[in-house]
Amino acid sequence: MSDAAGSFEPHRRYLTGIAYRMLGSVAEAEDVVQDAFLRWDGSDRAAVAAPRAFLARVVSRLCLDRMKSARAQREEYVGTWLPEPLVGDAPRDPAALAEDLSIALLMTLERLSPLERAAFLLHDVFDMDYAQIADVLERSEAAVRQLATRGREHVRDERPRFHPTGDASARLASAFQAAMLQGDVPGIARLLAEDAILYSDGGGKRAAALNPIRGKDRIVRFLVGLARKRRLPVPDEVIATTINGLPGFVVRFDDGTEAGSEAGTEAGTEAGTEAGIETIALEISDGTIAAIYTVRNPDKLRHLAQ
Repeated sequence: MSDAAGSFEPHRRYLTGIAYRMLGSVAEAEDVVQDAFLRWDGSDRAAVAAPRAFLARVVSRLCLDRMKSARAQREEYVGTWLPEPLVGDAPRDPAALAEDLSIALLMTLERLSPLERAAFLLHDVFDMDYAQIADVLERSEAAVRQLATRGREHVRDERPRFHPTGDASARLASAFQAAMLQGDVPGIARLLAEDAILYSDGGGKRAAALNPIRGKDRIVRFLVGLARKRRLPVPDEVIATTINGLPGFVVRFDDGTEAGSEAGTEAGTEAGTEAGIETIALEISDGTIAAIYTVRNPDKLRHLAQ
């Protein structure tokens, strides 16, 4: 291992955590961290007094460049946008708490300006002081405080207010998995909160509901409609895991069946040609499933297909 790699690797998880929260994409986060490594490799490392702070500044600025260019793409995105699923154990640095990786929080962060998002994350999640953030964002310290405050106000209500026990989550997730494997819509219905929401992200490349489906009754009608049209196939493999800190599944359809969602009376769809894998994450509250997040866009699942 080179000297540059040896001094960089201890910070990789931390830097990936910053980049993923800013960008909502595993692939882009990895690209940004690799770009940061190349800059580190070409820098005068002996002159850097605080490598982690230096690298965090580099990653943050690279992310800001990407976030600014991505805003127009987000506005043109087909259907509901969900973050690229982070599957398995979260990075174990002190800032990598489940609520800071939650899908609901990342969806809220998407509605912030790039500067608000960066200021909030760097201060509230990664504990940078305002002077450091001002240097990263090239703004005054007073301006950075205002940006962080605005960001905080937007996300305050999105942090999980109920933390189910491992046993409670495991029981609900297991029951949901069994119902999926049996194509048991009534079984799924029994697990849903009355005000549950189903989010589905196909990105215009896979069949998916264009808008969130709100309410248990509407979700059930939607699933019944799919079953009637034979658009709710039984998966070939359901792998239980965690997704952004939530109980979830990686679902595979080995026969090439177009899995998941289709157009209904309550949400439009865009059909694609690629099938085979999707992820499902469950947000659990008060002993019921409050939200289901399904990612079907193949561009967001490449890291799992590999």
